[in-house]
Amino acid sequence: MSDIRVVIVDDHPLVRSGVRAQLPPDLVVVGEAEDVPSAVRVITETKPDVVLLDVHLPGGDGPAVIRESAAGSPQTRFLALSVSDAAEDVVAVVRLGARGYVTKSIDGDALAAAVRRVAAGEAVFSPRLAGFVLDAFTGAVATSDDELDRLTPREREVMRLIARGYTYREVATELFLSVKTVETHVSAVLRKLQVSDRHELARWARARRVI
Repeated sequence: MSDIRVVIVDDHPLVRSGVRAQLPPDLVVVGEAEDVPSAVRVITETKPDVVLLDVHLPGGDGPAVIRESAAGSPQTRFLALSVSDAAEDVVAVVRLGARGYVTKSIDGDALAAAVRRVAAGEAVFSPRLAGFVLDAFTGAVATSDDELDRLTPREREVMRLIARGYTYREVATELFLSVKTVETHVSAVLRKLQVSDRHELARWARARRVI
């Protein structure tokens, strides 16, 4: 099996060095970062196979890293590694595309196995954390059709592009609309879906697999 290229994102240097020391030779650490901006930069530059990602970081959080590095390194997979086992933390990163979530109580062998599985495209969760994900996504799928029915066909088109990270100007160009019209559609989408901003809209859309 070929080497797996890994980036470690954590704001504590001792944690990063400890994780690095636990990883076997086939898991090659190609970069480290301590906050959201440095994480996005390192991920974009190195394009790793897997990112070990803490969910709480200075200047933002784990979901922000996933969201902001998606365009620069679309093939990278994310495995959350955190002290937190709170349901909201687990669901937040998974909704943005993380392939797994483990806590820092995990031992070195289990962590290495989790990285390999995520690199291979599998999802990795402890049974308790998997329950959070199942509960969240089961409820989401059950309500997605009703929620989408609130939107007009044009609003759905705008919603999907905004959720994919398009700017208002890019949406306008893609759909042959004015920027002002796009803004009007986005306001209507946010109101009808009861989400607060485009980032929450992106999470909503990914959770319901409508983008």
